[in-house]
Amino acid sequence: MRFLSLVLILPVFILSCSKSSTSYVNNPGSPDYLHTRPVGASANELLAADKYQSLKVEILYMPGFAPDQPAVEHLRNFLLALVNKPNGVTIVTKEIPASSKPSMTINDLIDVERAQRTAFTTGSQIAVSIIYTNGAFANASTLGVAYRNTSAAVFGKTINDNSGAIGQPSRTKLEATILTHEAGHLLGLVDLGSEMQTPHKDNDHGNHCNSTTCLMYFAAETTDILGFLLTSNIPTLDANCQTDLRENGGR
Repeated sequence: MRFLSLVLILPVFILSCSKSSTSYVNNPGSPDYLHTRPVGASANELLAADKYQSLKVEILYMPGFAPDQPAVEHLRNFLLALVNKPNGVTIVTKEIPASSKPSMTINDLIDVERAQRTAFTTGSQIAVSIIYTNGAFANASTLGVAYRNTSAAVFGKTINDNSGAIGQPSRTKLEATILTHEAGHLLGLVDLGSEMQTPHKDNDHGNHCNSTTCLMYFAAETTDILGFLLTSNIPTLDANCQTDLRENGGR
């Protein structure tokens, strides 16, 4: 069964994007490297309590594309079950200006994040930024991307166009799947910062799980995920993915 249509931008590409000298507007004087490393580079920091005892997720959404609250709560519960953060996990939302671009590239997302992000890793708290766009990705079939160690994006228009109507899955199901899949990549799955304890990487589809029922499985066709979610629940991590996270400091 092939059901997941999400795209991870590989670390080699992220590195090429992170060389911009422009600092975060809302974080002057703080080291940018905390937020400009490859996807998975902060996996242990996100999972373990050694360095950071709490996690803050900031969702930046463009007008008309506020996050679905049940999906956000699903993300929070997903994280609470996996990360060792004795001081908790909080999720905050902030509306940001709309983009004039109907489709966005990774560089466009980086520009938005640098101008609008206000939650940063500091002290005993690590922070993650998730952008909800008012358009699509440059690859129109893409629903979400993890593009840096604490950065991900969800493509709001693509979600809205493919959920909530007759013959489509609910927005909550689709959005929750995307949010948790991208969070899984930030946590180092698959073999992207959280080392595999048992081989389970889908070598044909990059850093994804080879289990067809796992949240981290990859499938290219958008219609696959829509059909799956019509009759099934939001996918979960399989045993191999859960083990990888536990061995890297998670619960």
